This record gives sequence, C-alpha cells and structure tokens, in this order.
Amino acid sequence: MRLTPFRAFDWNLRSCGLHGHVTYRPDEEPLAERLHTSTPVGEAWRCLRCGTFALGAPAAAGPADEAPLVLRGRALRDAVILRLLAAERGIRGLLLLLLAYGIYRFDGSRQALRKTLDDYLPLLKPAAMKAGVDLEHAGPVRLIEHALTLKHSTLLLVSAGVLAYGILQLTEAVGLWLMKRWGEYVAVVGTSIFVPLEVYELVEGFTWLKVGALVVNLAAVVYLVWSKRLFGIRGGHAAFEAERHAESLLAVEHAAALA
Repeated sequence: MRLTPFRAFDWNLRSCGLHGHVTYRPDEEPLAERLHTSTPVGEAWRCLRCGTFALGAPAAAGPADEAPLVLRGRALRDAVILRLLAAERGIRGLLLLLLAYGIYRFDGSRQALRKTLDDYLPLLKPAAMKAGVDLEHAGPVRLIEHALTLKHSTLLLVSAGVLAYGILQLTEAVGLWLMKRWGEYVAVVGTSIFVPLEVYELVEGFTWLKVGALVVNLAAVVYLVWSKRLFGIRGGHAAFEAERHAESLLAVEHAAALA
C-alpha cells in the first residue's frame, strides 16, 4: 500500500485556518441564497475559499464579478512556491550583505590576517599532511592569499558589487513574498543576468551543488514567465488580469455550487 501523506492535504482549509474564512454576499439573489443559510445561533455564509459555512455576517457584498480575489487550490500552491523562492532569495541576500561587510572589514585588517596565516599555517601543516590534505594548495587558503594581494580600490569594488547583488536579492525576496508583479519581473531579470556566470563557473569546475543551483534558477525563471504571463507570454498582463478577474467570479460560483 502506497503512503501518500499529502494526497488528502487541503490547501484551502490550511489557508482559512491561518487567515480566516472569506465570505461575500453577491447582489444576485439566486447566488446569495445558495451561499447563505440560517442556524439556531445565527446566519452563516459559505467561504469562497474552502466552501464551509462560517457564522456571522458576510465580510463584504457587491456584484458577483467584483468579489474579492481568493487564492484557492492551485493558486494557493503557486503562492507557496513564490514564498519558498522569496525565502531562498532573502537568505541569500542576507548572506551576501554579511559577505560584503566582511570584505570591507578585511581590507582594514589584512596585516593581522597575514600575520595569523604566517603563524598558524606552518603549525597545521603536519596534521594536514597526515590527513592527506595539501594545506598550502587548499581552496580557502589560496583564496585568502589571493585576496591579500589585491589593491584597496579592488577590494572596495568587490565589496560594492557584492553589496549591490545582496540588495537585489532582498528586493526580489520582498516582491515575491508580497506576490507583486514587479517582484516577479525583478526576479526573472536578476536571475537571468547571472545565468551565464553560473554556466561559466560550472565549466570551470563541475560540482553537483553548482548544477543544482543552476537548475533551480532556470526552473524559477521558466515558471515565473509562463505562469505569470510575463513579457507578453500567453497574452501578457491583460490576460493575467482577466484571469484574476474571472477567478473571483468563479470562486463565488464554485462556493454556490457546493450548496
């Protein structure tokens, strides 16, 4: 017997449990009658998201085609994907800001770092050799030694570049988390710009981590462009807004049909 723990998972009920039910009284009486019921403790209206009846007066009223846009079903899963992308961008952005600060501070303490490297590297060599590690040619050591040879102006440019990239990542995170269209455009453009660099790094030194990062970024770009109809794809912004408008009416009709 196959175990499918998420097969019966209801995204609609989960969202209502976190944010509350969404009730609406359409002006069209046939629809309103199907969304409304009376109980011994008062009236109840069917939730546009999960379809269950919620006690109390409706949260809003108006024409059915002007009902609030309620994310449900697949749209809720899409929102979760956007939030996961936003969290990944946010973590990366914070790490880049810390890295930029570290590079800036390193420039003022390179002499101390050089002294530490000269004092402790010889002490660690015997243990490293026993472990089969060539410490002098290890990646981190070579990176530190290369950084020690850079000019002050070069380090400042590197720090500024890393800082700018970190701010870009945080901007993407905010836009995606709030599910703003501008955030989706920033994420697609910002990610696409660095894809050639990721491909170059992969050619220079193959690792599965680099492959995974490249695949995730490419998948995010394709997903955002296709599902959000960016850059005129699948009708562009007009088709996207028409779809959102139709979804509000469909939510009312769906909730009414459940009755």
